[in-house]
Amino acid sequence: MASAQVGDSNRDGWRVVWTAFVVAVFGWGIGFSGPGIYVAALHRIHGWSIATISLAITGHFLVSAALIGCLPDAYRRFGVARITIGGVLLTSAGAVAWTNALQAWQLVPALLLSGAGWAAMSGAALNAMVAPWFERDRPKAISIAFNGASVGSLLFTPLWSESIADAGLSPTGFLVALITVALVCPLVWRFLLPAPGGASKAGPPLPRRALLAHWGFATMSIAFALGMFAQIGLFAHLIARLEPDFGSAIAAFAISLVALCAVFGRTLLGWLLADHDRRLAAAANFLVQAAGSILLALGDGTVPLTIGCVLFGLGVGNLNSLPPLIAQREFRAADVGTVVALVIAINQAVFAFAPAILGLLRDLSGSYVMAFLGVATLQGLAAATVAWGRRFS
Repeated sequence: MASAQVGDSNRDGWRVVWTAFVVAVFGWGIGFSGPGIYVAALHRIHGWSIATISLAITGHFLVSAALIGCLPDAYRRFGVARITIGGVLLTSAGAVAWTNALQAWQLVPALLLSGAGWAAMSGAALNAMVAPWFERDRPKAISIAFNGASVGSLLFTPLWSESIADAGLSPTGFLVALITVALVCPLVWRFLLPAPGGASKAGPPLPRRALLAHWGFATMSIAFALGMFAQIGLFAHLIARLEPDFGSAIAAFAISLVALCAVFGRTLLGWLLADHDRRLAAAANFLVQAAGSILLALGDGTVPLTIGCVLFGLGVGNLNSLPPLIAQREFRAADVGTVVALVIAINQAVFAFAPAILGLLRDLSGSYVMAFLGVATLQGLAAATVAWGRRFS
């Protein structure tokens, strides 16, 4: 691992952090928020079934999950900058392919492109960019970089929608791709290509099989897979849950409120975490979200539902940024990148099915009470699992 610098003297490191922030804005804005936009637009324009488009989106996330685990080896061979630029190009090509699909089968090459691009701009990629530059200040640096994910989701959803309404789906895809390549690639080449100074040998990384058999890894991976399943599933159905109480306009605003709370919660944890127990912080984060989920399940009226959105939102961002910070404490420097990549890949493979399963629960029960209480239960189990894992750290 590089000898991490701290404070204002680490100017190159902080430039890398803000570059990672920009990568996250576009990565999440296209690779994470884009699929939700595609569902509505492609259904409206082509009349394809929601189930067909949703299946392609699940494929997008599964392709990404399969490739994220390969990122550490790719970084060692080609470097973070080159892999990231490849991810930007694939993400942009994927946006063009999704928005120009004229037949349903064309969603297959689209999801292959976008899934590969999303893998190289995901949380594992952000950690690979930032982690080598920081040791003590890593929580702050990670929180800033990952806040780009929340900003991307906050900005891109309305911008996608407005542009599609004004210019059409296909021109919007080309415009997004052009802007992404023009802005992100030069930044990546300029600030990610140089390696951090003072690198020291950390030994060869452990085989993936050894990491997967480690109880510390297992408890962290299971906890965050449960938490991400709950989070993504609730997110996918939040507007539908709130519309009967809030109306469509205010329900959409509630999504923005959750995103803003995610930025605040991640920033606050990044500044306060320091040397505190990171697993206990993760357990507390899950429990805060569980309280919010219970309010969203059982609340009736503006006040309890708004508080539910706030509590849920405060923990949203930390589910992405905490695994790299826990891994930093519990694993050798040579293994951290692989651990983070494996955790994120497993998370993504699990949460890809969350929207469909929560939708099925809602249809079977006739309301979101059972589905959202199930989410709260999973978040409680995640808290218990990550805290129990302290004995193996």
